[in-house]
Amino acid sequence: MSGKTADPEWPNWVQLPRDLTAAIFSKLGAIEVLTSVQYVCSSWLQICKDPSMWRTIDMRNFGDLFDIEFDLEKICRGAVDRSNGHLSSINIEYFGNDEILQYIADRSSHLTNLRLANCYSISDQGLIDSIAKFPLLEELELSYCSLSKETLEAVGRSCPLLKSLKLNTTSDPLIECNDDALAIAENMHELRHLQIFGNKLTNSGLEAILNGCPHLRSLDLRHCFNIDLAGNLKKRCLEKIQDLRCPKDSTSDYEFDATLHDGYGFGSDRDDDSIGMYDIEFMSDEDDDNEFSDPHFDEYDHDYGDDCW
Repeated sequence: MSGKTADPEWPNWVQLPRDLTAAIFSKLGAIEVLTSVQYVCSSWLQICKDPSMWRTIDMRNFGDLFDIEFDLEKICRGAVDRSNGHLSSINIEYFGNDEILQYIADRSSHLTNLRLANCYSISDQGLIDSIAKFPLLEELELSYCSLSKETLEAVGRSCPLLKSLKLNTTSDPLIECNDDALAIAENMHELRHLQIFGNKLTNSGLEAILNGCPHLRSLDLRHCFNIDLAGNLKKRCLEKIQDLRCPKDSTSDYEFDATLHDGYGFGSDRDDDSIGMYDIEFMSDEDDDNEFSDPHFDEYDHDYGDDCW
């Protein structure tokens, strides 16, 4: 009997059923699909051009905007174009600005989920103008984006179906401010889920939210150190809120590193250095350049040329 064993038969990924391949691609971020996957072969390119692939667009990145080799704004515009008006959910981190937000708004009237994290270049007026074009929005996250009470009020007026809001910010227990809480209480009556990590609201702001949002089921108050959750207020929260996170509760499952957004030493019990990112293998320097490379993407030619769009 020979000691040799047959070589394992590796699957031919190119020959997988189209639906299965599309399902696999949909789990990847837009950056990886548009800078790498679509260039493998013509059949994959055709799958990547299908609008159904782009109902959800995930533009997560590591925030190293000066080092990244791709033009993230161009990638985002290309992904939005491919959705052909059917975009329902989009996630933008770090590079978001008024122009790209308006580009999305002009082409995505059916959007129901918008996530903006660490988008410091988005202005109050920019968000107000764009949010008015998302009347079907149900879920909104504005994490570490500096926005005013007036902007939150505009969000509530423009998005009457809003059911989930994440408004996460940097802890500062030396300042008390209920502007955000009042804007939410007075304009977002249909909320079911609210996360206001690190907010400066006080007990009166929390009471306003409880009064103005009668359908609220989950409430995350972690790092809201101006709240004294005790007595009747605590009892009311426990009776009304099914999923309540208190100011000093663990932040181990918080998707950002709470210590990076807390300059006052209140800390976090996180034991990792993640910042809400997921693992994604970016193309190495040895990979071929493509049309999204920055800053000279027009100088490179791909086998598929203009057909990629």
